[in-house]
Amino acid sequence: MIEGYIPKDERKKILLLCDDIRMHSGIATMAREFVVNLSHKYNWFQLGAALKHPDQGKTFDISQDVGKKIGINDADVKVMPWNGYGDAGVIRNLIAKEEPDAIFIFTDPRYWIWLFEIEREIRSKIPIFWLNIWDDYPAPMYNRPYYESVDLLMGISKQTVNINKLVLEEKAKEKVIEYVPHGIDEKDFFPIREGDELYPKLLEFKEKTVPVDADFIVYFNSRNIHRKRPGDTLMAYKHFCDLIGEEKAKKTALVMHTQPSDNNGTDLQAMKNTFFPEGNIYFSSQKISPQQMNFMYNMADLTVLLSSNEGWGLSLTESMMCGTMISANVTGGMQDQMRFVDDKGKWIEFDSEFPSNHRGTYKEHGEWAIPVFPTNISFTGSPMTPYIYDDRLSPEDASKAILEAYELGKEERNKRGLKGHEWVMSDEASMSSSKMSKKVGECMDKAFKNFKPRPPYSVVKIGQYKPLTVKHKITGY
Repeated sequence: MIEGYIPKDERKKILLLCDDIRMHSGIATMAREFVVNLSHKYNWFQLGAALKHPDQGKTFDISQDVGKKIGINDADVKVMPWNGYGDAGVIRNLIAKEEPDAIFIFTDPRYWIWLFEIEREIRSKIPIFWLNIWDDYPAPMYNRPYYESVDLLMGISKQTVNINKLVLEEKAKEKVIEYVPHGIDEKDFFPIREGDELYPKLLEFKEKTVPVDADFIVYFNSRNIHRKRPGDTLMAYKHFCDLIGEEKAKKTALVMHTQPSDNNGTDLQAMKNTFFPEGNIYFSSQKISPQQMNFMYNMADLTVLLSSNEGWGLSLTESMMCGTMISANVTGGMQDQMRFVDDKGKWIEFDSEFPSNHRGTYKEHGEWAIPVFPTNISFTGSPMTPYIYDDRLSPEDASKAILEAYELGKEERNKRGLKGHEWVMSDEASMSSSKMSKKVGECMDKAFKNFKPRPPYSVVKIGQYKPLTVKHKITGY
């Protein structure tokens, strides 16, 4: 029997609000991992979000499939697809019908404004848990009402956790605030090396995917949206090819697993045709299996992610799970994965005086990573996100990082990549799906223990209120 197993009738039920866990977005993937891995301790009912969901209002019982995966016969996991993230009416109905013991939300706060507006109604009976993401500073004081409206704040990055504490100030002591990094399924993503059983299949996949005899492959796996900087990735590869010369460049390739053109991104095919028509750049936009994705990372020599804002960066974690080196912009949760250390050799922590390493305060990092520091730290924003840093790097600097990986040679790259695999699987990193799920369960248990029903109203003196001001060093200037 699984450690911590609780019979179905004795489990607490969690009402989960996020992307439909049967889908393949980053949110859905992570949610699916902890739902499956914790189905021996909790029963789950999900309002599964998607844009224009074709199955809105239907209910799908996936208990049997989940139970088979973890080895129990009494899992209770149901999904009710919904067009968007719901509203107050549907949540009230689900609370009345399903009688959950807690609500669990997972994604950006702008999707849940309506939920925060009725939080006092909800929290008079049950707690609200939030696995939250925030990409960058300055501390979003405009999010304070949202952070105040939940009982448990799990931050996916050290930066997110610090932001939660900075924004809440003294009220942070009233919350359970914990660091819960994303975790990848170690059964789907793992190193494949020469001599392994799957190695011949890996070679076959490589020959089909990259139709040139490439001895160095750069890999990009993310959405084609502006903040992911796919165009900068393409140009960084071109600059790299210019640095090594035409003949050597013929033995290299860039594989971009993304839509070549997107209304929210860049026309990558047009960029290639215009700026680098002779380059070995290949686009992979079709849906592929977990095994094929594992092959993608294993055939690569370097995975690159140059996002100017990034809560985490799943492709980096997947790459490390496969023993492949990474190169990334020093921003958001990507900093965690590169494991920068302070003057005492300790994995860096953030506070009001040191909220980010994007200015290069600390240079030493895990040997599996080649960081690229941003050269332009500017403000951007929107009506829903009034202000946030945009940490942009130079494609030329990124090309030098690619060159550094190239010059290491295959043997050294493999050695460093395996160091990354060892670390991501370690207790310190806890970036496997099993360790992430265990942490989520521990956090929920703690929050249930600490939960006190919120009174329906409170009386305050207007004089208690003060302007919400940023309480940390503005590191971009």
